[in-house]
Amino acid sequence: MGSTLADKIWQSHLVRSVEGEPDLVYIDMHLLHEVNTPAAFAGLRQAGRTVRRPELTLGTEDHNTPTDDVLRTITDPAAAEQLDHIRRNCADFGIELYSLGDASRGIVHVIGPELGLTQPGMTLVCCDSHTSTHGAFGALAFGIGTSQVEHVLATQTLPMTPMKNMRVVVEGELPLGTGAKDLILAVIERIGTSGGQGHVIEYQGEAIRSLSMEARMTVCNMSIEAGARAGLIAPDEVTVDYLRGRPHVPAGDAFDAEVEYWRTFYSDDDAVFDKEVHIDAASIAPRVSWGTNPAQSVGIGDTVPDPASFVDAIERAAAERALSYMDLEPGTPLRDVAVDAVFIGSCTNGRIEDLREVAEVWKGRRISSKVKVLLVPGSEAVRAQAISEGLDKIFADAGAPLRYSGCSMCVALNDDRLQPGQRAASTNNRNFEGRQGRGVRTHLVSPGVAAATAVAGRLMAPADLEGPL
Repeated sequence: MGSTLADKIWQSHLVRSVEGEPDLVYIDMHLLHEVNTPAAFAGLRQAGRTVRRPELTLGTEDHNTPTDDVLRTITDPAAAEQLDHIRRNCADFGIELYSLGDASRGIVHVIGPELGLTQPGMTLVCCDSHTSTHGAFGALAFGIGTSQVEHVLATQTLPMTPMKNMRVVVEGELPLGTGAKDLILAVIERIGTSGGQGHVIEYQGEAIRSLSMEARMTVCNMSIEAGARAGLIAPDEVTVDYLRGRPHVPAGDAFDAEVEYWRTFYSDDDAVFDKEVHIDAASIAPRVSWGTNPAQSVGIGDTVPDPASFVDAIERAAAERALSYMDLEPGTPLRDVAVDAVFIGSCTNGRIEDLREVAEVWKGRRISSKVKVLLVPGSEAVRAQAISEGLDKIFADAGAPLRYSGCSMCVALNDDRLQPGQRAASTNNRNFEGRQGRGVRTHLVSPGVAAATAVAGRLMAPADLEGPL
């Protein structure tokens, strides 16, 4: 019997395996941000330990940071304290840190790939659930807790129970105007928010292979929303082309040798998966969430579902609660739902391709005066690229200045948040109650749908707008 991609990575990093105990797995790369790490460093100090491999650890400031002016005074005491902690901790333990004002700074799951730190066959961890993003490169990447952060800092290893394997095959071609965000929302709607629990989801099929690296990152990013521990896509020529020339990727003959190693990471034809799901890409349309979890989504041309249509009692009760919180009536066309705000950014959709998609919709158009728009790049490198391409002028002409990078309104730990009762179309990954601020109602959408919604003032796909795109 052959091996899955996830099992190959696991076995190649196995330090110790004893029956009845968790495996001990070596960790290739450890990423940090300011929110979830202070207690881990405090534990190191208390035990008198050092960081085992500081050169395999990188910190960034992203969650609790301003996006209007990165050099201004931090007014939130909690945010200021978190930033002080990570700066002192990284300095004391010899860890490289990208602080506010640094050209390499950005959201942790955006800068890892763009710096070439994320590579096929690696194990990568971060105290952040959306570490699954890095699986787009064929890396086994997953979020960990604070005590696990301390263990990795001290030993560069992690005790783990092996994960199960799940395969999601998306065959055929995505329809025009449908992208990676719509694809992963359709997958989650199909398998549910617990469908991948305890599993690594490997994505296969023609529709997956045709995606760019940035689109693949969007898919793997939201694997966690299906309950999975990680998401994976086997490396191919798209992966190799993306990584070639990146700062932390070898060059010349060393690069060729790395590529040969990367090519060994794939699932064997006779590998057995614990679960399998097959989806026809042609059935996927631009989607929008109507409820309070990513599984509660439909095509933008559909109506708000009636809870009575759900056979399962738990799903029916969840739908009733969701519609109450979202203040939506069953049968309402999604295109009739007006919004107060649009957020474009996050580790899900804050990359240069996402901003290009937005610019294509906004070119020659103006944002509705009734809509507040926050346009936040995923990194300072993305911001610089957008400016070099002249996208910032398109954004400004449309009525939305390009802000500085950060998690922004995805998580509402910072200054970018809405008021109770306001409704947002958002390109981030989560829409549970209060995610973007207390009482805020969030509709998960793609960058294109977000851009069109900002123009129309109500949920809308780019193809619905008048005039050519």
